[in-house]
Parts: sequence; C-alpha cells; structure tokens
Amino acid sequence: MGSYSASAQHLVDEMTAAALAEPARGLAFQGAPGANSDLAAREYAPGALPLPCYSFEDAIDAVREGRVDRAIIPIENSLHGRVADIHFLLPESGLSIVGEHFLRIRHGLMSRNLGPVTRAMSHEQALGQCRHWLRANNIDPVAHSDTAGAAAWVADSDEVGLAAVAPPHAADLYGLTLHEAGIEDADHNMTRFVVLAREPLAEQAPGGPLMTTFVFEVKNIPAALYKALGGFATNGVNMTKLESYQVGGSFAATKFYADIVGAPGEEHIDRALEELDFQTKTLRLLGTYRQARVRGA
Repeated sequence: MGSYSASAQHLVDEMTAAALAEPARGLAFQGAPGANSDLAAREYAPGALPLPCYSFEDAIDAVREGRVDRAIIPIENSLHGRVADIHFLLPESGLSIVGEHFLRIRHGLMSRNLGPVTRAMSHEQALGQCRHWLRANNIDPVAHSDTAGAAAWVADSDEVGLAAVAPPHAADLYGLTLHEAGIEDADHNMTRFVVLAREPLAEQAPGGPLMTTFVFEVKNIPAALYKALGGFATNGVNMTKLESYQVGGSFAATKFYADIVGAPGEEHIDRALEELDFQTKTLRLLGTYRQARVRGA
C-alpha cells in the first residue's frame, strides 16, 4: 500500500470511515478524492459511498475481503487504449463484473502559482491523453499514481513551476489555481469503467442489451485463434472487443480478453461459447451485465 499526501489524507480518512461503516453502499476506487474514478463512482451509483484506495490491487482487495461490496475500475480509454495491467488483475481477482460505466474525461492544468509552469504531474493515462497540449506548451510530464493525488501533491509542494493535470474540480478541492480546463487532446475523450463484486449478478435488472466478458487461452497450434473465434461468426455473435496479452514471460502463452453482446442462456451464445471452450486451453467468464452504451449499429 502507498500513502497519500497530507492535503488528501484527511479527505481519504473521512470517506474511508463512511464507506466502511456501510459496506453495502461502499464503492472502492483507485485514486485520491476528486479523481476521475471518484467521479465515475458517484455518477454510476449516486447513493454510494466511494472508498479511496491507493492502487487497483487495494481497491480489488477491499471487495475481495468484504470491506465494501463493489469496486469501480477503469479498463480502457478512447484516446490512450487499455489501462495498464488491468487485464492481468481482473482474472486474478476472483471477482465478477456486474456493471459498466462510461465517463467523459476532462483535464485541467492547476498549480500554486509558484512561477511559470514547466512540469506537470499526473497519472500516465492522463499525461498520455494531454501529450500534444503539454508538448505545445513546453511542459514536461511527470508520472504520478493518480490525477487528483497529483493535485494534492502539488498543493503540498513548494517546487517552483510544478503543476498537476487533474479533473478541473480538483483545483477547488485542493486550493489550487486552475490555469486552463479542457486540455485533453480530443473532445471524445471517454473512459470505460467496470464494476466488480464478489458474486456475479443472480439476475439482470430490466434494461438494454447484455454484455458478457471473458478471457481465454488458445492452444499453441496453427490457426488456433481462427478456430477459436469461428463459432462467434457462424452463430451471429457480435464481438465488440478482442485484445491479446502475454502471460508467464514465455511469448508462447497468449491470452485474450473479449467482450460480446449477449449472455449465457441465449442459444446462439451458448453454442459459440461451447465451440470456444472446445478450441481453447482455458476459458473463464468474468461477468454478464447490462450495457451502459449500446454497441453496434
């Protein structure tokens, strides 16, 4: 576990006490108060009590150990791609995906006004989402574990020229001057979050189409992926996401993370998953949940 700077710690303590007192309303997130994940938690479940956690592992452990019922974790961004390590953490967590949320991401540059800004601190995802703006303004990026955490760090620092890239409201939260908002490199900057719980949903609430997320490992033979995915094509299943990642450092064991539209229990989904299971070494369902945004035409 890491530690928060002084400006953030008192807020962390207050939010932690409230969330742990009512675990059913608790919703763990990675970051300091005011981070985008904090915003996502409040948008996804307005009645929830967000629980700040220093790392993704800490947020997952808070649910796994029963301190709170759910966690909300960013999984991919429209500008900067997937969130690092999340594809390893989700399968290893033993938790189930029970929901998703999309958050429009806005970044602002903020500081204590200790001279012209020359360096900006933030999470590497945020820095990547603002890299063109930072470069155009001759500002060097400095990696930090969290966006709002960077704002709190800057609030406690006397370093001349140091600023933070964080959600604009973090400037008020930590007593900083907001120099400019909307510095992200594209207007469509959006992050997808997944909501995790110890158990899968027993039944789905009424609403739109369902999504199912799973991971699988192909056999080390020619055309393994082609054969594994054939059942989705022949059964008319819409696969909206497919990403590969290496495990074990061997460069031979390739796993895949996938999202499909639909759920087990639907005949065409069951047929596709049965064929996938036959063609792969391992297959693990991570969850079925309502779409927050409809995929496809």
